[in-house]
Amino acid sequence: LKSHLGIISFFFFPLPQVEDVVGCHVEDAVTFWAQNVSRCNDLLKLSCALAEACPQANAVFGRPDFSKIYGGCFSEDGCWYRCMVQQVISSEKAGTIFFLKSLICQVLYIDYGNSEVLNRSDIVEIPPNLQCPSVAKKYRLWGLQIPTDQNLNMFDEGKKFLSSLVFEKEIKIRHKGKHEDGTIIAQAEYEKIDIGKEVVKAGFAEKCTSPGNTKDAEERKADGMQNQHRKIKVPVPLGVNRSAHALYSIPRRRCDQVAASTRTPNFTGNSVFAPKEKMLASTSVPDTRLAQIRPAQKLSEDNEFLRRENINLLQTQKELELKVQQLKRELQSEKEASRKTARNFEETLHNYIGTKMRNLAAKVKALKEVRYTNKNSCFREQLSESIIVVTEGCLTVPRSLEKLQKIWTEYDLAQERIRLCRNVDEIDELIAKRDEVRQNLYSAVEELILEVDQLPLSERSRTLQELSASLEMVHGQGSEADDSEEAFQHFFKWKSVKMKKLICVRDNTDTALQILADWFSGILKCFDLTSEASSDLEEVVGNADEILKKAELAICEELDTDLNEPDEAEKGIIMSAYNKVIHNICQEQSMITVIQNRYLASVEFKKQAEEWLNRRPDINNLLSIKKTVKSLKAQLRWKLVEKNNLEESDDYSEFEMMGIKEEIAHLRNRVLQEISKEQEEYEKLTYLVQKWFPELPLLYPEAGILNYMNSGGLLTRSLERDLLDAEPMKELSTKRPLVCSEIQGQKVLLKGYSVDVSSEVKVIERVAKYHRAWDQQKEKSGLLQLLFLLFCKSDPLVYLMVPYYPGASLGALQAVTPLTLEEALKVMKGVAQGLQTLHGANLVHGSLHGNNVFAVNRKQGIVGDFDFTKSEEQRAAASTMVVSTLSLVSPELKMGQPASPASDMYAYGCLLFWLCVQNQEFGIKEDGTPEVDAVVMDDKVKSLLLNLFCCNRLTAEQVLRDDCFLTVDATPISPQPGEEHEPQEEHDSQKTDEKKMPLTEENGANPTQ
Repeated sequence: LKSHLGIISFFFFPLPQVEDVVGCHVEDAVTFWAQNVSRCNDLLKLSCALAEACPQANAVFGRPDFSKIYGGCFSEDGCWYRCMVQQVISSEKAGTIFFLKSLICQVLYIDYGNSEVLNRSDIVEIPPNLQCPSVAKKYRLWGLQIPTDQNLNMFDEGKKFLSSLVFEKEIKIRHKGKHEDGTIIAQAEYEKIDIGKEVVKAGFAEKCTSPGNTKDAEERKADGMQNQHRKIKVPVPLGVNRSAHALYSIPRRRCDQVAASTRTPNFTGNSVFAPKEKMLASTSVPDTRLAQIRPAQKLSEDNEFLRRENINLLQTQKELELKVQQLKRELQSEKEASRKTARNFEETLHNYIGTKMRNLAAKVKALKEVRYTNKNSCFREQLSESIIVVTEGCLTVPRSLEKLQKIWTEYDLAQERIRLCRNVDEIDELIAKRDEVRQNLYSAVEELILEVDQLPLSERSRTLQELSASLEMVHGQGSEADDSEEAFQHFFKWKSVKMKKLICVRDNTDTALQILADWFSGILKCFDLTSEASSDLEEVVGNADEILKKAELAICEELDTDLNEPDEAEKGIIMSAYNKVIHNICQEQSMITVIQNRYLASVEFKKQAEEWLNRRPDINNLLSIKKTVKSLKAQLRWKLVEKNNLEESDDYSEFEMMGIKEEIAHLRNRVLQEISKEQEEYEKLTYLVQKWFPELPLLYPEAGILNYMNSGGLLTRSLERDLLDAEPMKELSTKRPLVCSEIQGQKVLLKGYSVDVSSEVKVIERVAKYHRAWDQQKEKSGLLQLLFLLFCKSDPLVYLMVPYYPGASLGALQAVTPLTLEEALKVMKGVAQGLQTLHGANLVHGSLHGNNVFAVNRKQGIVGDFDFTKSEEQRAAASTMVVSTLSLVSPELKMGQPASPASDMYAYGCLLFWLCVQNQEFGIKEDGTPEVDAVVMDDKVKSLLLNLFCCNRLTAEQVLRDDCFLTVDATPISPQPGEEHEPQEEHDSQKTDEKKMPLTEENGANPTQ
């Protein structure tokens, strides 16, 4: 029954004012039952549900409930229908036990409107989901009543008359009112015929003079007539004798199919009583009347059968009449068409010669154009020429290329062996082997250059590109093809057959047109009055129709041959050849590209190898520079000692002090200049190590080449913190040493990191990775530049030198002069660029906060560096990851997940939100994200923020493409020394400005990282 639990939902609907129904039962001349046409599927589902539920259901026990809906087994078809008990009929002579067994009930089939007398054993309980309102409804014709003097015969005739108008017919109902018993007062129409008026015209009903006064009398009369009628005929259930096309016969047929294997319908007329078991025992239906029911019932059934047969015959007659009318109309249309054809034919005969010659001339003109343009032939010729180009003119791979590739691979392997070697004793043998291979490679390179110089690579590549473009304009994009030559063979074979056929067709056309021209010449002489030549008229005219017909057929055949598109098989041949051509073009283009790339690499190798082929580099320049730096540093230290001694001396001289300071400044500048030269030498050596001589770090370990390379070029041991004129920043040095200095006119910060032997390698590795990410785009990277990495001799510290831009951090700016929305968007676009640079280098910042992001000139955003001694997770857990009352730590980090680019984008979103809300109050959700919808801000910015606070956050690249930044000018502005800029160490290094702002967490001056 679970499959039918949804049935009840179909039955609760509001009563419409106008509805289409189908009549299913008639009670008298003005009362009938009908079902809404839209309920067909509902009735079918209901019947199927009853067919499943009722056979297993329990029979009614005791006295039935008149207000409850049961399932009743209809006596004539054995199917189950929903019913309600109207009356209980029992025997007065029977005892208690016999009474329970022989209880007889009169039931009403609520979905059809008819009634029947059943044994209580044929009535069963049904599930609650089937206890829904009836499908059929009782209707009474509006404003009509049965005459009070109507006899029983007239009553039956009136009932039959109304049945002929409504039974199994689709009628339109307009509601007018409703009786207390649920009967609907309605106006009924069938095919624009007012049924009520027809009943009145037939004399079976009359109009109510006063509806309020006649209502009771009318109902009493109708009830009396119906009671008399029941003495003669017991109503039969709906659908027993119904025709197959009836709308609501569907449920009965469905139930028959469902139950066909378990029950056989008992079609025994309308005899619902057994001789004794079904005898009625009620005072309201005496035993003597039951005996009179059978003959009258049989007569009524025969009359009903004949009535139905009559209706069917009338319907057939009507259909045949309609068919005859339709055939008459078709015949008339055919006659009109024939007359029109005859008129057209007659008109054509008058203009036949002129029309024939005009048509023939038009076809000859079209044929001239086709022969001139020769469309399909051009396609075939173009493809044929392309095949010749890609097959006969194809370049071959230079013989020296394979040899060069082999030697170059051997050379790379020799270089890699040297790079991995850690034993000085073995290096000489590896270098000798490498030099030998390099010499061979040089010879192979020269050979390839000479051979390739003889090949027309550029011209051939340009030809292939033009050929490919022209073919694609005609045939479109090519597809994959095999490497066999059969595609070309099939194409040329097809083309040959096609050309032979075309030549034959053209010869036939030329012959036919020549015959026509000769005929015209003869006709011209025949009609020339000045010509003396006599000729036989029959011989001259000949069979003119045959000549014209042959000429026209020949022209049409050639036009069809040229203009018709190729069939599927021909298209397959053409496309196979085309795809093969495109495949060969792509293959040859790839080969040319390989040759050109190897040629360019060979030219570059030869050019550079000539310098180092017979000599080796040394580090004398580097050592000389280091020696000079060492001497200058000694002089600088001595001058610093003199300065200190003079400051403590009793004979202090300001003039002498100024001289010493000038000398110190001069020495510092010379040291920095020499260090710049040293960096240049390291860059040269780094290039030689990577390109030509990987053995240099092993041969000259004192030069520290590997350390320089591993640090990304930042590490320098020549520059020392003690030699700089550094000013300690005590208020910011609560966590690590932090000093401010100036180098060549640029303010810098030195951030000291305490390291040991194990952590030193990790710090250098992280610094180098960050610096390489910056070096890809430099000022356009959106990252803070790292200048130098230097060690301290006296302490286990490594100092990182970065530019110093006081007062430019977001925390400092927002505390003094907050950014406008336009400025904030410009700055945050630069920050997004910096994050994209980091994430593209597989780096996670993990420490993005208000003191670590800078607004250079309030226009360009820069992402500051971070604490290189900490991992990503350690940086993300720092106490500085907060702005205002908003935590910058993403929800997934709080749950213990590792830091990721997504967590950086969450912190980015928080900073953007903080810049946009200004002084507005905002709420915080349970997961720590801010309440964006409650804050007043630009809709585009709000949309961006929502996409940064969700689980599937935008990437930095997607943020840069957001609508918010489309109109933002993000042209990078190179920071100039001395301007109001402040990169801050992760950022404990730049948390103050020149105006000495109060050092608080709110303005980012509290060094917590």
